[in-house]
Amino acid sequence: MLKHLYDTDCVTWSPQGKLFQVEYAMEAVKQGSICLGLKSNDHVVLCSLKRQPSELAGYQEKQFKIDDHMAIAIAGLTADARVLCKYMRTECLEYKYTYESHHPVGRLVFKVAEKSQHKTQSGAKRPYGVGLLVAGIDPNGVHLFETCPSGNYYEYKCQAIGSRSQAARTYFESWFHLFQKSNLEQLILHGLSAIKKAIMEDEELNEKNVEVGILGKNQKFTHLNAQELKNYIAQLETFNPNSQIQQE
Repeated sequence: MLKHLYDTDCVTWSPQGKLFQVEYAMEAVKQGSICLGLKSNDHVVLCSLKRQPSELAGYQEKQFKIDDHMAIAIAGLTADARVLCKYMRTECLEYKYTYESHHPVGRLVFKVAEKSQHKTQSGAKRPYGVGLLVAGIDPNGVHLFETCPSGNYYEYKCQAIGSRSQAARTYFESWFHLFQKSNLEQLILHGLSAIKKAIMEDEELNEKNVEVGILGKNQKFTHLNAQELKNYIAQLETFNPNSQIQQE
């Protein structure tokens, strides 16, 4: 069966029951550079691997602050991510103006998922080609969500999306039981270790190509600076998750 007969818009079903344009958008997320998130009882950490289009260009931004209590990491088309980022910031501002409090994280993620799903219901539109990891804190606790171009969204203890993210998820499956009681420094080291597992053999982590954002119950969203990143990357050589088990 010729695929091109059914992929000219996102409202035509193939005989196999697929919407090819939605699958293409999901593939765009898989082709993006890896980003991941993990959370404990008090903190959530976002880690991203940044790329540069050429040696003459700077590194692309992979994380965006939405509000003091919320941020996103992206994999896929950066232009589409900026559209969703602007929408989320506007929603947070309107909620704060109306209710004088921060926007609940889960409710905003639902709005983003609904907006993404609407893009799959019209032949004149295309799905967003970007996946988001949404980190946030509200009165209900610490949250880490993933949104998909299909309109689905999920809440995770830890998750990785983008190119070669399976290696990071395999690392998470081995150690996620430690994250809940981990302190901020341990969470950061776990995140960087997962990123290191996912990069190519000829690549090297450094303070220029990796981005780490942190958020805590009593801490607004901030990025680690270059010196802090350099120090944490240096600690990876001696970091052993088994020592955390012994301490417990």
